[in-house]
This record gives sequence, C-alpha cells and structure tokens, in this order.
Amino acid sequence: MPDNILYSLVARGPVVLAEHSNVSGNAHLVAHRILEKLPQNHDSRVSYTQERHLFHVLISDGITFLCMTDEAFARRIVFAFLADVRERFFSQFGDSAQGAVAYEYNTDFSQVLHERGVYFSENPRADTINRVRGELAEVKNIMVENIEKVLDRGERIELLVDKTDHLQQESFVFRREARQLKNKLWWKNLRLWLVIAGVAVLLLYIAIAVVCGPTLHCSK
Repeated sequence: MPDNILYSLVARGPVVLAEHSNVSGNAHLVAHRILEKLPQNHDSRVSYTQERHLFHVLISDGITFLCMTDEAFARRIVFAFLADVRERFFSQFGDSAQGAVAYEYNTDFSQVLHERGVYFSENPRADTINRVRGELAEVKNIMVENIEKVLDRGERIELLVDKTDHLQQESFVFRREARQLKNKLWWKNLRLWLVIAGVAVLLLYIAIAVVCGPTLHCSK
C-alpha cells in the first residue's frame, strides 16, 4: 500500500471535525500535534516530513484539511485530494463549521474522506482537477519542511504506522470476492449443463417421436 492516502482529517484549529485512517498506529496523535502548532490566520499549503512519511496541509477560510502519505506519493495528487475534500466539505457544511464541536461531522464526512482517498489513491487520472486549474506549478512551490519545525524546541514525536490491519482487511476482501466469483461461476456452469441436458433430452424425444409418434409407442 505504498501509494495510498493513509490518513486524513478536517479541523478548525486544533478541533478535529472529521477524520479517517487506513492504518493503525499513532498517525492521528502526530496530526493532532501539528494542528496545535499551525498558524490559522491565513490560507496556506505546506508539507511536513516525518521519517518516510509526509503530512500535507491545506488551510482555507480557517479550516484545515490534512492528510498523511508515504514520501513517494505524488504531491500534485495529494493537494488535488485536499482541494477536492475542501470543496465537498464547504459545499456540505458551509459556515456552520465555524461553530461545530469536535467530531461533529465525523459520522457524515468520515466516509467522504475514505471514498475520496481511495479515488485519488487508485485512479491514474485523479490529478485531472489540478491540471485543469493549472495548479501544478503552484504545487511545486509548496514548502516541504521537517515536522520538528512546528514542534516545541527539543520535542520529538516518533511516528508509528502499522499497515498490517489494513492489508489483512484487503486480503479478507480479496478472498471473499474470489469465493463469490467461484460460486458465481459454478452456478453459471451448472445452469449451462442443465440447458445442454435439457436440449439433449428434447432432441432425443424428437428423434424417437419421428419414428414412433408423439406417444412414443413404437409398433413391432
């Protein structure tokens, strides 16, 4: 799962309004710590490195959109994802987000974070929205800073990311879908053989009926 959006959230300052994670570990703790240190008085876009991962941040109208990816994940797609989430969030909740309490939108918006994360992780044309807007050049200029820059002096946070649970879930889904496909093919083959058998019986009946008549009583 090297090219997936591993974790994402929407927040107002340090108040998390909705979040979704594809991994276990402490990614949410690191993300929440970043939120506490981010300046909220102006719109900005920035990425913070943490070992082999990056936390990408888009701040717009006082609302923070953040996600975590592996370092190899294309940043143009990351910020296309964040921009897409921003538009959907503001379209759905508008100014009400300014007075929302912690996790108020988690039930409604966590699934959106998941679905859009999957789309931008797996669709090779997911960065089209960025290309249309001509934002690629802007993405190249987004600062990539070490996460220690937003932490207190001397403070260190070790990022723990365990993808095992997610991989096990993917494996389970794959096995389940493979089993369903096998059963579907079995029933399809069974129906085919029943049709063939029915046609064979019908042809045999017709052949005998031609010789013996429709009642199948052949005279000696």
